[in-house]
Amino acid sequence: MIECLKGTVINIEPETIVIDVHQVGYLVYCGNPYRYEEWIDQTVTVYTYQHVREDAIRLYGFFHREERRLFEKLLQVSGIGPKGALAIVSAEQPKLVVEAIENEDETFLIKFPGVGKKTARQMILDLKGKVQELVPTLTQNAGEIGSNYSNVSTGNEDLEEALEALKALGYVEREIKKILPTLRENVMTTDQYIKLALKEMLQR
Repeated sequence: MIECLKGTVINIEPETIVIDVHQVGYLVYCGNPYRYEEWIDQTVTVYTYQHVREDAIRLYGFFHREERRLFEKLLQVSGIGPKGALAIVSAEQPKLVVEAIENEDETFLIKFPGVGKKTARQMILDLKGKVQELVPTLTQNAGEIGSNYSNVSTGNEDLEEALEALKALGYVEREIKKILPTLRENVMTTDQYIKLALKEMLQR
């Protein structure tokens, strides 16, 4: 198994990044590739998980080892594949996922794509008591990832909630600042702001 890749980020797509390691480009699937945007053309370490099936071999990438560990734990749950596990790890701060499992919060878990009540219950049955040790490090890591983000007072509660949601998704300050003027031009609900923001991110 490839533990990690240390190289230069040379390309970012909606689902993947390419890392140049000694002139070899590795395609890595990430939950939020754009969190690497501020490291484009710079050296970065990506922790990886190699998934092998009959028709494909893929590398999945993570910002921290603990995110990968949570991803690996989720793969042990019946009904959750790599794509679903990646979405769960990346869509919210990972520590909130762990807390939901420990607190048996099915309502929180079923909001993830492909996770129904049966799968949420299975996650709790399989993982409760086995992932809580990840919380302290995940909490610290989340703070590190978001440390460059400045809270922007907009006077618009829905917009501010949307900005916080983008931060939780892993978007960095530079990305958010680029689209903030576009968001401010509109009066929307929080969900509509998030959808517009993601659309703008993909177009840039």
